[in-house]
Amino acid sequence: MAQQVTFKSAPVLLAGNMINIGDLAPKVDLVGTELSTISVGGAMNEIQMIIAVPSLDTAVCATQARNFNTQVSILEGVRTTVVSRDLPFAQKRFCSTECIERLTIASDFRGGEFGRVYGIELAGSPLMGLLARAIFIVGRDGRVIYKEIVSEITNEPSYDAALLTAQKSAKELQ
Repeated sequence: MAQQVTFKSAPVLLAGNMINIGDLAPKVDLVGTELSTISVGGAMNEIQMIIAVPSLDTAVCATQARNFNTQVSILEGVRTTVVSRDLPFAQKRFCSTECIERLTIASDFRGGEFGRVYGIELAGSPLMGLLARAIFIVGRDGRVIYKEIVSEITNEPSYDAALLTAQKSAKELQ
């Protein structure tokens, strides 16, 4: 059965292959704000915190990005990437306007592979085709060690839980 979230209390199905804690995080190439390739998932030499949002051009997503931009300064050895389906040009403008300097921002606009392979593409709603609000933390071995799919799209995630998991995982590697 497909997982679902809600948007303003209305049920929304998630499309794609849902990944869970302990699964290998699929490696996906995304597009950065300078049109460069940014890879997320897979094994890397650092902890990855992958934050998916529907659109940076919404109040909740903007607040979330600003909060993580401020709070990731406590994380050493953690690469934090925010993924949306916004065009890279809009993402770059957002980062400039909001002074987002500590996060890597990436777009899944070319084909939407990230949303499908992580199982967080919104289906059958006014937001169809966008990404659900989610956080995945991936260990150096490429396995998912933390996952949060925010049940109501208009709500913010559990910042403390995600940051604590990322910080603890990074410290274990030191």
